[in-house]
Amino acid sequence: MVGPWQIPVSDVAVTTASLDSYHGEAMAMGERAPVALLDFGASARLAVAESITNIAGTNIGDIKRIKLSANWMSAAGHGGEDAGLYEAVKAVGEELCPALGITIPVGKDSMSMKTTWEENGEKKSVTAPLSLVISSFARVEDVRKTVTPQLRTDKGASRLLLIDLGERKNRLGATALAQVYKQLGDKPADVVNVAKLKNFFNAMQALVAERKLLAYHDRSDGGLITTLAEMAFAGNCGVDVDISALGDNDLAVLFNEELGAVIQVSESELSAVREVLKAHDLLGLTYELGSVSSEDRFEITRGSKKTIKRKKRSELRGIWAELTHQMQRLRDNPECADQEFEAKKATDNKGLSAYLTYDVNEDIAAPYISKGVKPKVAVLREQGVNSHVEMAAAFDRAGFAAIDVHMSDLMAGRYNLNGFNAMVACGGFSYGDVLGASGGWAKSILFNSQLRDQFSQFFANENTLSLGVCNGCQLISSLAEIIPGVENWPRFVRNKSERFEARAAMVKINDTNSLWFKGMAGSHMPIAVAHGEGCVEFKTPENLTALQSQNLIVAQYIDSHLNVTETYPANPNGSALGITAISNVDGRIAAMMPHPERVFRAVSNSWYPEDWSEDGAWMRIFRNARVNFK
Repeated sequence: MVGPWQIPVSDVAVTTASLDSYHGEAMAMGERAPVALLDFGASARLAVAESITNIAGTNIGDIKRIKLSANWMSAAGHGGEDAGLYEAVKAVGEELCPALGITIPVGKDSMSMKTTWEENGEKKSVTAPLSLVISSFARVEDVRKTVTPQLRTDKGASRLLLIDLGERKNRLGATALAQVYKQLGDKPADVVNVAKLKNFFNAMQALVAERKLLAYHDRSDGGLITTLAEMAFAGNCGVDVDISALGDNDLAVLFNEELGAVIQVSESELSAVREVLKAHDLLGLTYELGSVSSEDRFEITRGSKKTIKRKKRSELRGIWAELTHQMQRLRDNPECADQEFEAKKATDNKGLSAYLTYDVNEDIAAPYISKGVKPKVAVLREQGVNSHVEMAAAFDRAGFAAIDVHMSDLMAGRYNLNGFNAMVACGGFSYGDVLGASGGWAKSILFNSQLRDQFSQFFANENTLSLGVCNGCQLISSLAEIIPGVENWPRFVRNKSERFEARAAMVKINDTNSLWFKGMAGSHMPIAVAHGEGCVEFKTPENLTALQSQNLIVAQYIDSHLNVTETYPANPNGSALGITAISNVDGRIAAMMPHPERVFRAVSNSWYPEDWSEDGAWMRIFRNARVNFK
């Protein structure tokens, strides 16, 4: 998901290799199966090339660092398919990849892509065309240098450039446009010049490494018009583009799916970028398209006299999302689907934002860490639980001795909670949630006298802290009968959307006595959400009123206008009053559905303000816990 508006247009997936470095890994894909109906070799070449143009937006370095996985699918034995498969394999295995200096060390194949059956005495069959799906992998030198398709309007004047690796051939065979009109065409896109493709990757790497690009998006399915529209959606902005230099046929220019990419460059960097492109013999393939604006306008012209397309960006966004909306209405709660569709089209959607009432870069735990004393935190997990590694890393950074404690360790007596200062129950799907979210996990404690007493004593100990996150939040709420000061807590049930929610949401922090959230009141920031049962359910309406009067609602979901909301998807589960984090009466015990441990580093957020450096906003709750054990 890209940018403050979380648009699913990323070219490449990038992860960090560890929780304490900026080295990482990148993965991208490439496929052009429809092209195989016209040209087997071209289809295979484009699959490899598209994986390269997709992965080019991150900081890799030498193209030889890219490794490919090839997934072949063919109807072996069907007329012409065996010869086509040979042609495609030769095209990439003996010609393109050796020329690029790239290897394909792994892959798989499915050679039975034809099925036959008999119906009412008539023989029928369905045959799938040859398909090659390429997955490209590479190490990343610095994940922070990754460039996304999000157009920027906050960086001063800029220009949009198209690097046309199709060299103005503008072929329309087997494109999305052709398919819409139930046509195939005769000439598909293809790799025109292998050396130029390699030069393109090297040029992008130089520009990415030097941070010369504001935005990057490759041209592929849907053509140039789709590339530009997706970039405008990601930036929630307008574009003004002139295509007169790209060819005479408007449809061919806008809808061809030749290789290439659109980049956004600050005007102050234009000369430097052109020098890099010139050094890689790409300047002759580079065309200046136009500019971006903060207006809700998407305009394509041919010179000053002909307007080809003029629409509101928000209107195009609605068209782009319409199919998803209709599928979502059938699959999920249609009310939530309608709310999300309206949010996508809204012209006043401000997207994600952050405002902190504390210094995100301040390590308030540093004075206590320097004493050399490490309080012990039990990172509690059960079968099916995850995120425990990230949780341990966050507590370790805050100055704790984080110890992996499985429920079987407590049952067997290898550990006892009495030996810990703090306990955190992690997220996931304990016992597959077959007894309801955390149901099995909670019952394994409540119905075991030894564990029930151990947890009861720990919760009652005023010198301890406890935190439950996601599945752990559901667990803590299910243990309410043995936790002091939580008589009005809700339980957590199925999301109103009727689906598992994995997204970034915004929350605001309230002024409460929670020790975990001390000094954070008045802040709002994004956080990772990943749950299927996060909607609060109170025993009675009076319990909700009492929880409010006790001031135990620590965090609430808010919309882009910073208002507490029950509207989807800003509120991803439909909780009353946007409730997503709660505290017990004395502030030692907290339960929250979102995942602070997944975004305790700034770089782990899908979007974050540029003034954040290493620590994310949520590192503060772990350091608050450490400060408590002075």
